[in-house]
Amino acid sequence: MKILSSWIHEFVNFDPHRVDELARKLTAAGLAVEFQIPVRLAAQFQDPAAEANPVAAGMVFEMEITTNRPDAMNHYGVAREVSALYDLDLKPIEPKLPPSQDKSDVTIDIQEPELCPRFTAREIRGATIKPSPASVANRLLLLDQRPISNAVDATNYVLWESGKPTHVFDLDLLEGRRLVIRLAQAGETLKTLDGVERKLSTDDLVVADAKKPVGLAGVMGGFDTMITEKTTNILIESAWWDPVTVRRMSKRHGIHTDASHRFERGADFESTVVSTNRVAELIVASGGGTLVGDVIDVIARKLDLAPVELDLREVHRILGEKLSTLEISRILTRLGFTMLPGSEDTYLVHIPSWRLDIEREIDIIEELARLHGYDKFPNTLPAYSGEVRDLPDAHKDARLRSSLLALGYNETISLTFISKEDARRFSTAAELDLANPLSDEASVMRTSMVPGMLNMLAYNLNRGSDNVRLFEAGNVFEASGADAMPRELKRISIGATGNVGAEVGRGLAPGAAARPLSFFDLKGDIENLLAQFSHWTLYYDAQTADYYHPGRSARAVLDGATVAQFGQIHPDVAAARKLRQDVFVAEIYLDRLYQHDLRQVRYEALPRFPAVERDFSFVFNDDVEFEKIHQSVSGLGIAELRSFVPVEIFRGEKVGAGKYSILMRAKLQSSERTLRDDEVAQWSGQITKALDALGGVQRA
Repeated sequence: MKILSSWIHEFVNFDPHRVDELARKLTAAGLAVEFQIPVRLAAQFQDPAAEANPVAAGMVFEMEITTNRPDAMNHYGVAREVSALYDLDLKPIEPKLPPSQDKSDVTIDIQEPELCPRFTAREIRGATIKPSPASVANRLLLLDQRPISNAVDATNYVLWESGKPTHVFDLDLLEGRRLVIRLAQAGETLKTLDGVERKLSTDDLVVADAKKPVGLAGVMGGFDTMITEKTTNILIESAWWDPVTVRRMSKRHGIHTDASHRFERGADFESTVVSTNRVAELIVASGGGTLVGDVIDVIARKLDLAPVELDLREVHRILGEKLSTLEISRILTRLGFTMLPGSEDTYLVHIPSWRLDIEREIDIIEELARLHGYDKFPNTLPAYSGEVRDLPDAHKDARLRSSLLALGYNETISLTFISKEDARRFSTAAELDLANPLSDEASVMRTSMVPGMLNMLAYNLNRGSDNVRLFEAGNVFEASGADAMPRELKRISIGATGNVGAEVGRGLAPGAAARPLSFFDLKGDIENLLAQFSHWTLYYDAQTADYYHPGRSARAVLDGATVAQFGQIHPDVAAARKLRQDVFVAEIYLDRLYQHDLRQVRYEALPRFPAVERDFSFVFNDDVEFEKIHQSVSGLGIAELRSFVPVEIFRGEKVGAGKYSILMRAKLQSSERTLRDDEVAQWSGQITKALDALGGVQRA
């Protein structure tokens, strides 16, 4: 954003020879001057007077104004900061207007007071539309603004002077000499000033005449009522628009203007009258004309900023230095605040209408710090009494993080915002809508970490990284009732795609070729992570969400609670996100997993006595999973049973449709003695009966 030092000088009488110092002071106060160019060297500006008096011509500041400071996105706002920095008087903007004639018959009808609390207008008759005078046109050129005509340039000039967007209509083209602020009706269209015919939504707020929309509120005016060289009668308008509504319309129609940039960040509610009069002053001065009636100021709803209580003891505690009451009063008064004494060391501070970013005591303390000067505070460490303690789950977090890094995954961070569509696709939890979302794709707090992981995998794949291993630890958010605080639940999301053996940490046997990553590779990683927590039972089944592949996904249940689900993303979901190769994702529910302690590694001597292995070959129906078989055998309570694992699985015509043959191996061993044949036979019989009870048929 460009700001002219000479324009600031019109409002604050600082020393023009110390403009470099001014740039440094503004930067230190939070309004960064990134670089400066002498006006006489600006390519778009040619004025012999600038060569003759370079000090008076001044500098062009290229400034970076943060989004929470729309009040400073103009010359008067920066001049206010200079007034506080140098303790100089700020000259007010006081338009000087000729006497008005007659009475205007223009009417204003605000039908949406929540979205447009105030609308101000003024009529000019008999004006001449022509090029702007050099004093106006040259300043606009220095700000990279193209001069158009004296009426349109007057609105742009006021925008850059005081920060208030305004608009001018050709009054003769307004049906019924009436403006109505309403929501657009279904099927309505508006041709905006850029010449584009736009289909309006019923969520769009418009300025309309008696028959049709003539402007997209706070964003852009209409083509059919714009000022042309034929215009003689002008209607000036200045209003206050709801920032969220302007933001949504701007995004919906793909329009970003200087006006929408300011309105969606919060304009000054009280500046509508003075900005209207200032535009009228400039038009009458350059193009003549007669003011008709007084300013039309319709206030449908009053906006008042709540005062904030300021405790001087808190100022001292936060800043570490006791600012005098006189210094505090000086800074706040120069910035437009009003201080009223309260009890003891407290003051009631009234917030000016242009500072919508000030809501709490700490906001005022920040204003004091930056205008007093951060460099003036001594370097001290804050006092602290107590001890540093780890968070309750810090050791568990560290164990999982180090394990995932050892498995070849890279840690990543994504936005905590997702789209409504993703929130409903990947979770059943109630959504938390953002009051002022960044975009439609980031309009709710995330209820699942899967969308973010898929976005990061897609980002890597689209840039030629075919072998990707990522994990992210964070929170998901769920609404929990109208009055209750939302819940934050800890999660870990894991994503993988590519080949096994192609990345560090997953080497294959010498000479073996890389192979595609499979579901079982991811399952092995999940087993590795879950094995680090103490538990009694752990089993896996196929009850997973519908965004997983139904035959290549699983759920992990630890001591009766679901702690993870994982697998390949469903082909339909992958296709919708344009994932060009198989992608595997896991979700670990840390709030449930962390109810278990980390498993303590304990030494156990190897048995001195030999183990005995017995094989069991059975045919089962397909609906009998091995997990059920394993639970049945484990439930026999055979203390000497060290393991019971599948060795081979066979399906085919010899077995029969809907069935499979499985070879299982039991390992029996005692740490105290050598097992006898009769004991092994007895335990084998018990295992056989348990398998028979599940409907298994023993093969010869």
